[in-house]
Amino acid sequence: MKQKPIEDRFYNARNDPSLVVIEGFHPLKHAIRFGAELLEVVSPDLTELAALQAEYAPDIGKAFQSQVMQVPNHVFERLGPMTPPTGVMAIARRPTVKLAELLDDPAPTPVVLLENPRNLFNIGAAVRAAAAAGAAGVINTGNLDPWKPAALTSGVGLQFALPVSNSAELPSSDRPLVAVDLGGDSLSDFQLPYRALLAFGTERQGLSQELLDQADHRVSIPMENGVSSLNLATSVAVVLYRWKLGQ
Repeated sequence: MKQKPIEDRFYNARNDPSLVVIEGFHPLKHAIRFGAELLEVVSPDLTELAALQAEYAPDIGKAFQSQVMQVPNHVFERLGPMTPPTGVMAIARRPTVKLAELLDDPAPTPVVLLENPRNLFNIGAAVRAAAAAGAAGVINTGNLDPWKPAALTSGVGLQFALPVSNSAELPSSDRPLVAVDLGGDSLSDFQLPYRALLAFGTERQGLSQELLDQADHRVSIPMENGVSSLNLATSVAVVLYRWKLGQ
């Protein structure tokens, strides 16, 4: 069977829930480091790409260079709405995440729950913070997909470093549900429980009343007078590092 044009392959991958499109070198390097199954990698300038790889990710050399296909600039520019400045795009298999297994894991490590976030870049940055702090995984509720290219870019591909899953609603779990909320007890005086499910809402609306009513604990991040909120990813980082440094 004749292969579809590369523009069609990338277009179809963006709309295929089993695939992800990676835009840019830095998300791609993390995808490779954490075992992504790459189906296609393309670049208009293999020399420039090899220089980037040698400087920022020498550890992925052989696995990376053998998979890159050179394409003309005018073709590369048609593969997405924006051309990544680092000159590489890829199609990868989206990892399968079993939500029940993630939530039932007996290890003490917390899981992050993002309730109905409204911005893909915030989602990606929150995943990045969760991966850096060593969270067990990230669960995202709502309509936005944490595996979309914009989220992968802001998360620098660290979606591949830990389980990241969508859930249509608040998942059922025996983990202690800790709601991060302005009306909660100060995080500085609170010992996060083992296996916590840490719930974060949007900067504007916070967490839903439904989730707050189900929470086992409510905690707030101490802030100076006059400061009303923190960015979603910043909140995730603060709470996770409170857990990490307090172990």
